[in-house]
Amino acid sequence: MKSIRLRAGKEKSLLRRHPWIFESAIAKGSADAGETVRIESFEGHFLAWAAFSPASKIRARVWSFDEKQRIDPPFFIAACAHSVRARDRFAIQSNGVRLVHGESDGLPGLIVDRYGDTLVAQFTSAGAERWKTVLADALLQATHLTKLYERSDANSRALEGLPQAKGWLRGQGEVALVLQEHDWQMAVNIAEGHKTGFYLDQRDSRKRFFDYTQRLKFGQVLNCYCYTGGFTVAALMGGAQHVISIDSSGPALVKAAANLALNGLDSARATFMDADVNACLRAFIEQGRSFDAIVLDPPKFASTVAHADRAARAYKDINRLAFKLLAPGGVLFTYSCSGGISADLFHKIVASAGCDAGVDGYIHERLGGAPDHPMTLAFPEGEYLKGLVVMRRA
Repeated sequence: MKSIRLRAGKEKSLLRRHPWIFESAIAKGSADAGETVRIESFEGHFLAWAAFSPASKIRARVWSFDEKQRIDPPFFIAACAHSVRARDRFAIQSNGVRLVHGESDGLPGLIVDRYGDTLVAQFTSAGAERWKTVLADALLQATHLTKLYERSDANSRALEGLPQAKGWLRGQGEVALVLQEHDWQMAVNIAEGHKTGFYLDQRDSRKRFFDYTQRLKFGQVLNCYCYTGGFTVAALMGGAQHVISIDSSGPALVKAAANLALNGLDSARATFMDADVNACLRAFIEQGRSFDAIVLDPPKFASTVAHADRAARAYKDINRLAFKLLAPGGVLFTYSCSGGISADLFHKIVASAGCDAGVDGYIHERLGGAPDHPMTLAFPEGEYLKGLVVMRRA
């Protein structure tokens, strides 16, 4: 087994059981892509077993902190089974569930979602790629399913020196599926949609938006960066009079309109705009428009802390504009999915946006990813999705 020796003092994060070893922490040692290596302190003490990635700044990702653990097929079979069993305790009201959430489930670089009787997997690290065949079989064994589609087409693969890959790994089936979520349905295409086909991490937030709409009887709703209309469907199902949904993807808007029809919703209660969100918000302000509820669920503005400053300005701008459009007593659901923006920083950004807009509000709730997208004590980076529910003071 090849060994990787760390620089003096660089073992501290591993002693806290954080699973990443950066290039700058390594004193000596190398291995092939995905090869299991022994991570040692500067003094030569065992720290962890990890998968090596010669092309990535995250040079190794930990499989186990147990020196006696063998990293072999039985290890991955047990890890997949444990992750799948953990979801049974979450009481998820959907046939779409995240079964493996990378580092948070002890399987760095592996994302697995279940849509009905079909699994969709992303292998985003050199280690997960090296064990792909074993992992695919282990996942089917743990779920008693026969179909697994690969969506290893994320840009992060390039950072690991891996080409993109997409297609059926096991079995064969339809790529156009229907997801049952709470009291509504959403069409999902696992071959084309974002992530593995859908944003399962916002499942609980969509239900909260439905609850608020039903309780507060929203009239006019604005859904920004609507994608295929998850929040739009939730609002209309909750009784909203009319929802304007904006996205810069025409194909996504076509699917959003189809999701209204799938749920038997009146298309006259919805307007879909293929446009830039910032430009639309400014135009609505000039027109003197106002909304009872606004959803801001933008794409990732900052993938790392290095991009946080630029992203903070973008988040502040859209939130400032949204506050200007929010009617007194209205509710803003605002989110950041940027890993480089902490929950504390996001709160400060939204507060600053409200101040610049001359608006104060009550923070009703702090929201995050659904429970099947867990953050662990040792891996705070798992908290990528942050949300605030703000009610404007009348």
